[in-house]
Amino acid sequence: MTDKVQPSVLITGSSRGIGLGAAIAFARAGFAVAINCPTDNEELKTATQLVAEAGQPVVAVIGDVADLSAHQSMLDEAEKVVGPLSTLVNNAGVSALNRGDLLEVTEESYDRCQSVNAKAQFFLSQCWAKRLLLRERNDGRFYSLINVSSSNAVAASENRGEYCASKATSAMISKVFATRLGRENISVYDIQPGIIETAMTKKALGQYQRRISEDALTLLQRVGDTAEVGQCIVSLASGSMPYTTGQVISVDAGLLVPRF
Repeated sequence: MTDKVQPSVLITGSSRGIGLGAAIAFARAGFAVAINCPTDNEELKTATQLVAEAGQPVVAVIGDVADLSAHQSMLDEAEKVVGPLSTLVNNAGVSALNRGDLLEVTEESYDRCQSVNAKAQFFLSQCWAKRLLLRERNDGRFYSLINVSSSNAVAASENRGEYCASKATSAMISKVFATRLGRENISVYDIQPGIIETAMTKKALGQYQRRISEDALTLLQRVGDTAEVGQCIVSLASGSMPYTTGQVISVDAGLLVPRF
């Protein structure tokens, strides 16, 4: 990072949850921030105000990442305010329509997870990378692509198998983009959150908390919060882990550590 060129980021799905936690952390770290939501609503307005409190440029970009035809315009809208993006965070995601028997998963729920959690991530990354490679990048900024997948990219959960499948795809997308963008000096990371308190986990949070306290499901025996995940994402985007790319960062309190 230089004194003259401000780093900038677009975070998809950032009107709440992990995305909002990351957006606030980015702004506090001095980034110009573009947040995103599929629709213009009060949640997005509130999120924009929270991010703006850090005193950095911020813009709300309305667009559904699952609509591939909207990707160019989303990037255009972001860059009108925050300038050429030095970081893209693919955070937007959906869970299974219903938690239940794997043998009852519907095509609708499967396709929805793949569309948002994997396909959108792949093609928005492609769109951003193509326009980035047309630009001079000798401005001292650290360039990075950060994808938010899930611990379920590794750990199977039979009551939402379609979600697990989409997150496993997401994890591989990070690896192949790291392979392609490495020679362009662009770092790629896969953030795999564990049990984080968000709207998505609200229904199952009580069950998770019991397993944490009674069965030591996580090594650090508590549920994580979005600010903690956001801080980890910003650390990567700030170049605080130089000479790295393609890594999986498990923000999961030790959930995935093998034990016996």
